[in-house]
Amino acid sequence: MAAEILQLGLGTIDHLGHREVHFRTSRPEPRAVRPRTADDVLLLAARLPDIGPARAGIDTLAELVAAADVDALVRRRERYGGSGELTGVEVSASFLGRRNFNRYDAEDVVGRALARRLGTGYHSRRGGVAPPPTHSAWRLTLDGTWATLMLRVSDRPLHRRAYKVHTIPGTLHPPLAAAMARMADIRAGHRVLDPCCGAGTLLIEAGRLQPDARLQGFDMDPDALRAARANAAGCRAITVRPADAGDLPLTDGGIDRVICNPPWGAQVNAHGLLGRTPSLWWAELRRVLAPDGAAVVLIPDAGDLATAVRQRLTPVHLQQVRLSGATSYIVRLEARQDVRPRRPGAGRDGGGSRLA
Repeated sequence: MAAEILQLGLGTIDHLGHREVHFRTSRPEPRAVRPRTADDVLLLAARLPDIGPARAGIDTLAELVAAADVDALVRRRERYGGSGELTGVEVSASFLGRRNFNRYDAEDVVGRALARRLGTGYHSRRGGVAPPPTHSAWRLTLDGTWATLMLRVSDRPLHRRAYKVHTIPGTLHPPLAAAMARMADIRAGHRVLDPCCGAGTLLIEAGRLQPDARLQGFDMDPDALRAARANAAGCRAITVRPADAGDLPLTDGGIDRVICNPPWGAQVNAHGLLGRTPSLWWAELRRVLAPDGAAVVLIPDAGDLATAVRQRLTPVHLQQVRLSGATSYIVRLEARQDVRPRRPGAGRDGGGSRLA
């Protein structure tokens, strides 16, 4: 996210924290501040020292509300494309370290103080009921040093993409897909492949990043292909077809970039050739990559890179991420510049229905 903010000239970075990037925007057109790698963009309302672990200090969180310049905050929110009205309040809190209170205790203190100050209603998350969509979303974090109150700019979280009308098990979180697409360094005219495309999230994010690339995906699951076609209905550069990722209908060396979240067996099991011989995935990836090609892949275990190296794929960047509480890795690999054997009777790059 920090790299995207800097590359797009959205602003200057103040701080990299736990699951957050603080930056000051310098955009002359403020409505354009919508980084695709972000779950949300929030405006800083107030910051005070962290209250510590004791429950006795929780009521002092209301001082954040007193310290906030709410009128100026709402004006800034409107400048950045959000609503200029605060018709209700909902608060989402998180904290680092052990505390003698829970998130709902903290949310309720701040939420009720905001509702009193704004003269509006407060929706508590304590009962597990989703807040009304008209309520303004506030975020409270306690990181051990600071207690920070923020206001979300948009009416809905940025990670909820409008294109994602269908989903399937194991589908990728859109901001993570956007980060992987950026790491792939996709250029105009590049031929981009996702051999296990699922609901098409990676291909769609790559298309939003580089609309002049040629994007194609394969999957064995008919439900996945239906979801991908529905989600990518507005992306004419994307084609999806049924195929086994262990035996792709592509010629050798014709792909510039591969981006993929393969079925490693956590949420989705591999089928077809990969179900019997998972290592075929790396061999087929290397076969279709151009001599100067690169791949960005999400893997659950860095130890699996030994198989990639044996297939003459060189890891050049490894990024650790947390997904559903488990550690995973985004890895960028580059094809080694050597001669590789052609597979006898390699697949033909046939046509395919282009999405309209």
